[in-house]
Amino acid sequence: MRAAAVQLNSTDDIERNRTTADRLVRVAASNGAELIVLPEKWSVLGTDEQMAAAAEPLDGPSITWARSVAAELRIDLIAGSIVERVAGREKTSNTSVHVGPEGELRAVYRKIHMFDVEVDGTVYRESAGAEPGAEIVVSELAGGVGVGMSVCYDVRFPELYRILALRGAEILVIPSAFTLATTRDHWETLLRARAIENQCFVIAPNQIGTHFPGSRSGGRSLIVDPWGLSLAMASDGEAAIVAELDLERLQGIRRTLPSLANRRPDVYRWPEEDR
Repeated sequence: MRAAAVQLNSTDDIERNRTTADRLVRVAASNGAELIVLPEKWSVLGTDEQMAAAAEPLDGPSITWARSVAAELRIDLIAGSIVERVAGREKTSNTSVHVGPEGELRAVYRKIHMFDVEVDGTVYRESAGAEPGAEIVVSELAGGVGVGMSVCYDVRFPELYRILALRGAEILVIPSAFTLATTRDHWETLLRARAIENQCFVIAPNQIGTHFPGSRSGGRSLIVDPWGLSLAMASDGEAAIVAELDLERLQGIRRTLPSLANRRPDVYRWPEEDR
């Protein structure tokens, strides 16, 4: 099967973001992509105040567009993540949605790990405005392939991806808005590690460029195979990259180098006090 990662430079201009996403999704589909993944906060990426003001429910314009274009093009679309307004909650959710080729909602994943860090002197406190999710989600493509869902900072928590793989994921999607510094030094290493250790394909669309003063993402969107090899990497601009995912090769790797099957959870299960 063919899959694509869409790299965007999203800002607080929602209409422009959606227009660009629509164009690049169509480019990817015209190049044979059956599964297309958008980056984190593809619909709006601005200051905390701008994103809070632009938050929308799952039946809002962003996911309505995603459902429409997926049905029109007959694709599986992972709509990166949006700033979701959840009824009854004061805070928003950083929410990824899988839409199937009938335009149906197949899965909803709310980012579990909040980006509360300091990078290059800049402090980020995602939890100030967003509520962390509490559900691990494996969805299923129209053809039956398992897709493990995650968002950006989740990639630094390998235990999440091991659970996704053990629950049937063969493809891991990691829509992101990695900072320029962490893209430069950590991005590719983390993605290749998640692919190798879980023997999965990884599709990781990243944001690129300046979103507002003081906020830059590093691009280099990647599609990685289960052996850890890069199948496609985006250049420095908005683009759609497409690669062939050989699922028989994945099964061959799992059969001949069976690290998932050779696990010893009886030995290294964590005691309660160490969790």
